[in-house]
Amino acid sequence: MENIRHLHRRSLDAIRPIVAAVRPDDLDRPTPCVGWDLRALLAHMTGQDRGFAAAVLADVPQEAFVPREPTVDAWTAGAEVVVAAFAAADPERPVLLPEFAGRRFPLHVVIGFHLLDTLVHGWDVAATLGVDVNYDDDLRAAAHVQAQRVPTGAARTAPGAAFAPVLVSAEEATSWDHTLALLGRDPRWTYSTA
Repeated sequence: MENIRHLHRRSLDAIRPIVAAVRPDDLDRPTPCVGWDLRALLAHMTGQDRGFAAAVLADVPQEAFVPREPTVDAWTAGAEVVVAAFAAADPERPVLLPEFAGRRFPLHVVIGFHLLDTLVHGWDVAATLGVDVNYDDDLRAAAHVQAQRVPTGAARTAPGAAFAPVLVSAEEATSWDHTLALLGRDPRWTYSTA
């Protein structure tokens, strides 16, 4: 349990400088998340942080995960809240996630979900800003393991799907490129080609 918590904390630390680089005039830029500009992405990220933080401490409705204020300060505060909540959460208490049809998951699985979400959305922000991510190997490996567990199929094409259909990635692609492709992201996406 401590290993996944440690990796999760480091995933948020890894994207802090990326998010901190967002300026108000960047918020209208399109992102690799189809149909979302950077404003919507940042609001989603902050809402997810707050929602996961609430869910690991008590049963909450889907409304706990709604998008929040799309600012760097709001995201930073949400990141601190989710790290503290994961540290305080009871590892024996299954966590209710309303967006998964009311299913409950072990805490370490929920932390893994959020770790993947954090690193991939960090890449989304970086790609939007035209900067590279420099995640440590163990963070990329943890994200890759999580991405391989995300269900595929028709659910990926439903309105509001968390991830797009899997993309075929080149054989020579890095494991990080493969992680992105597993989640429907084009690793070559750049703001200039959006």
